[in-house]
Amino acid sequence: MTDIDAILPQLLSLSHDLGDAGRQWAILGEGNTSARLGESSFLVKASGSQLRTLAADQLVEVSFAPLLEALHSREVWTDDQTRDLLRACCVHEGVRTPSVETIFHAGLLSLPGVSFVGHTHITSINSLLCSRGGWDLMQQQKRLFPDEVVVCGVAPCCVPYVDPGLPLARTILERVEEFIGRYGAVPKTIYLQNHGFIALGASASEVLSITQMADKSAHILIGAIACGEPMFMSDADVSRIASRPDEHLRQRALGLK
Repeated sequence: MTDIDAILPQLLSLSHDLGDAGRQWAILGEGNTSARLGESSFLVKASGSQLRTLAADQLVEVSFAPLLEALHSREVWTDDQTRDLLRACCVHEGVRTPSVETIFHAGLLSLPGVSFVGHTHITSINSLLCSRGGWDLMQQQKRLFPDEVVVCGVAPCCVPYVDPGLPLARTILERVEEFIGRYGAVPKTIYLQNHGFIALGASASEVLSITQMADKSAHILIGAIACGEPMFMSDADVSRIASRPDEHLRQRALGLK
């Protein structure tokens, strides 16, 4: 069995779950997913396809190398150049055009321990990211309750609004590098102002679990705002939860480590 034979059904299942209309995580052509195939390539959703009905022929295998070269360059790219890059990175000819957000998927899948990425436009989360007060609270990089720490990590990574494509991919990578420098670990959750949410995981099931918990967390934060000032966990309490052996055991049982 090749890597693609093993990974393809997992990526399709994840995409369908993220695109389930009842969850209000992504509708129509919103969102995208990806999965690492190996050192040189990964699968990513094609532009214009829908997560809830995604089929195998709507996933495109693309090469890391040209995408990472563009991502790490300092050149200013035009829309036409970006379009040409997305066509040139395809491993096979005659396939659909990959999503314009393929570039940030390349950067995130290059991080240690990341094999699957799920990007959604979750209604509850965007309610916060599209409000001044909600965005201010998200940028405090705090957690609300223990299970959020267990599933989603010690803090969120927050990215200000940037034009989708290469500019957004570069800004995401910059913020992720800052996060790693501060916390010593790759973030599991990335929040994009006025845009949406990204979950990073070692497996498709981990990305789904992170997305579920992030949705719950957003609902709780919205409720806390309605009741009064949100009461975030202290840094000491977050660190304690993150270091507890019993929580590590639970993470492994849930497929999170």
